Amino acid sequence: MANAVKIRTEYITLGQFLKLCGVIDTGGMAKAFLSEVPIKVNGEPEDRRGRKLYPNDLIEIEDHGSFTVAAG
Repeated sequence: MANAVKIRTEYITLGQFLKLCGVIDTGGMAKAFLSEVPIKVNGEPEDRRGRKLYPNDLIEIEDHGSFTVAAG
């Protein structure tokens, strides 16, 4: 089962999302993390830290699990 991560805005970028769910410590780590760790958004590979994520999107991060974006 995927962990739900609540956002209060219309969308969140993938880089911000990684920080919010505790996968990375700072936003500056996003680019390096995305180049090293495979991530899928709604089943499609993704490596852009600026990718907009909306409620109900499913994010799968290798060795970290699955997360969904939830409206908060």
